[in-house]
Amino acid sequence: MTILVTAASGQLGRLVIDALLARGADPAEVVATARDTSRLADLAERGVRTATLDYDRPETIAAALDRVDRMLLVSGSVPGQRVDGHRAVIDAAAAAGVGRLVYTSAPHATTADFALAADHRATEEHLAASGVPAVVLRNNWYTENYVADVARAAETGEITASAGDGRVASASRADYAEAAAAVLLGAARDGDVLELSGETAWSYEELAATASELTGRDVTYRRLSTDEHVAALQGAGLDAGTAGFVAGIDDAIRRGVLADAQPVLAELIGRPTTPLVDGLRAALGSVAPTA
Repeated sequence: MTILVTAASGQLGRLVIDALLARGADPAEVVATARDTSRLADLAERGVRTATLDYDRPETIAAALDRVDRMLLVSGSVPGQRVDGHRAVIDAAAAAGVGRLVYTSAPHATTADFALAADHRATEEHLAASGVPAVVLRNNWYTENYVADVARAAETGEITASAGDGRVASASRADYAEAAAAVLLGAARDGDVLELSGETAWSYEELAATASELTGRDVTYRRLSTDEHVAALQGAGLDAGTAGFVAGIDDAIRRGVLADAQPVLAELIGRPTTPLVDGLRAALGSVAPTA
């Protein structure tokens, strides 16, 4: 059984490859793809097959999917500019007769009212209409999303956000990667739409307390209104559109979009999900110090 992983040079895709091999997949039957295969050289040295696959170049997609049984479509990284690429991959998978396509989506993508959901909603709709057997993994937030906040708090003593009392049921990127590998290897059923999250939803007050533990200094949560947050982001150099987008995510958190803690992810990977403090500690330890 040949399993293909897109965006394997990225952080999630590479961890999925690692998880597949750890779970006993034959390296010769695993295909790691990226726009630039030179970034996959270390995987090739481990016996993994590599191929070029660029969401924006349909001819590379069709070639890479030849004789592929199952595949992971890792969602593109640029919000608002990724749906066409996703559709191209899904159409190529349908044409190639791929037996299962696993897609990394967003929490409650078809019903959530926040900016990040739109691309995923459109992709899920196209996937459902394509006829390709599929499993949708609606990943909640990655704990690693907060590494920069904690690193900044080491200097400022603050976590600054406009998320109010909203809670986040995050898990580590490695947790989500293990789940994707499990589904590629046969867990779940075609047609499943799985809401994946950590088992505990934490607040920004708890994030600040965790930052205190990790940095060794007192860290507090400074609450901003959405307007104050936009102004602060623009003051830091973001354009108005990007500042509004970032503050809009905090608004969604305040309204509970990311608070839905479920046991599904832990059940898939066969262990508890990584606690916030452990996920952040590991991620901070992997960040190279700057001069």
